[in-house]
Amino acid sequence: MNTIIQSNKSTQNNSVYDVIIAGAGPVGLFLASELALAKCSVLILEKAEDPHSPLKQIPFGIRGLNALSVEALYRRNLLQELEIHKRLKNPHLNTKPGAHRQGGHFAGIVFYEDDIDTSQWKYRLPGATDTSLISEMQELETVLTRRAASLGVVIKRGLAITGFHQTEAGVTVQAGDQSFQGKWLVGCDGSRSVVRKAAGFEFAGTEPEFTGYTTQVDIADPEKLSPGRNVTPTGMYLQSQPGYVIIQDFDGGAFHHSKKPITLEHVQEMLRRISNTDVTITALHIATTWTDRARQATTYRNGRVLLAGDAAHIHAPLGGQGLNLGLGDAMNLGWKLAAVIQEKAPEDLLDSYYTERHPIGVQVLDWSRAQVAIMKPNPHARALHALIRDLIATRDGATYFAGRVWGISTHYNLGSNHPLAGRSTPNFELEDGVKIGELMHHGKGILLDFDNNDSLKTLASDYGGRIKYVSGPAKEQLGLSAVLIRPDGIIAWSSDTYPDSNQLKKAAARWFAGD
Repeated sequence: MNTIIQSNKSTQNNSVYDVIIAGAGPVGLFLASELALAKCSVLILEKAEDPHSPLKQIPFGIRGLNALSVEALYRRNLLQELEIHKRLKNPHLNTKPGAHRQGGHFAGIVFYEDDIDTSQWKYRLPGATDTSLISEMQELETVLTRRAASLGVVIKRGLAITGFHQTEAGVTVQAGDQSFQGKWLVGCDGSRSVVRKAAGFEFAGTEPEFTGYTTQVDIADPEKLSPGRNVTPTGMYLQSQPGYVIIQDFDGGAFHHSKKPITLEHVQEMLRRISNTDVTITALHIATTWTDRARQATTYRNGRVLLAGDAAHIHAPLGGQGLNLGLGDAMNLGWKLAAVIQEKAPEDLLDSYYTERHPIGVQVLDWSRAQVAIMKPNPHARALHALIRDLIATRDGATYFAGRVWGISTHYNLGSNHPLAGRSTPNFELEDGVKIGELMHHGKGILLDFDNNDSLKTLASDYGGRIKYVSGPAKEQLGLSAVLIRPDGIIAWSSDTYPDSNQLKKAAARWFAGD
């Protein structure tokens, strides 16, 4: 068990929460909302008193939401609250009339939307949400904070968790001179997670190849720097907007780990060397460092303690997949933990959180490592870079990279042979115009019966409102007769023919358990 760091003046809070979450970033807030949607009591403890940070402002806070994150927000009726993507264009995209529209990149190598063969994604229907959206961290956190508060989540800021003690019945969490009681604790407290360290999770992985810099500077001669992302023989720099520069210096992470102050002189010397220019920086306003260290917890659960987001996995922010990976963790864990808390499912349902999400994390970490490998300033990396550049320019290549970057190729192995099982459900549109994603706002499972089968309606009623029965043909139903959709939007079971009731009952019992 884990030892709490006690204070002699500790104040005991009498409320016992179903879940205590460490961290009020997007992952912690989204997870809290999912739990509260399922009628769980949730407390978030956040060490920062002020949720606003210069690094969350545009353009530092710009993030790309992939298809899975966009779908998750849509299914919880949150997508409509995001406004910035409606007026903010990705600064790396060429949106001039007649120009190729960039869809994303791999190690700075761009793929274009008109090169993508979307016919290969036969389960994405015409009514699907966008494959990607530009978002901004502060806006996303504002929307999720408002959502969590509306559902009754308690958020306490300026309280850093210093330790905890868990028993078979619950967890006592210490934060400053206060202690809190919860049945479960989830660490969503970032790459330096106190929860992960205190709980003794192994954090295995690889050490960094570079130090990355995110800076806001005044440049006397910005025209000397090429726009966009530039991989050079000595590193990489990106000028997204005048004065906002990201730099990668392949020093093995030495400067980041040195804890030395980031000076104007240091940034200028490094930028000149990597850009091979004599560019002059006249002022340094904001600067922070990061690395491509890639590590992942070898398990996501220790007793009544779980991890999600950067607390469970870290990697270089190349392509912005960290936020999407964390939101996916929250969507996957929320309904499962709620079902266990409310005794609507056995505790071993939580095992599927690790078995489903850990492999996805492995894929993202390897995706990040592969990008770093071909960005190194050496002949071997340049040779690989040229090969990938040729592949990504082909139709199949662009489609493959887009499928990975946008999350469209993501699926869980649920042990079924049906190609749809374990994938995000298509946004079926019923004959009355209602789309299936609009029926998922309340976080329930759905049994979608295209053929009005009375036996399926009876089966759904056996689950006490945990499975919503929806019947009737869809405008495009992909040859399916029925699908069972989990609360996170993942298809748990599907049938192309007359449904096998035994197989459906087995799937329903696995994910929703019987009374």
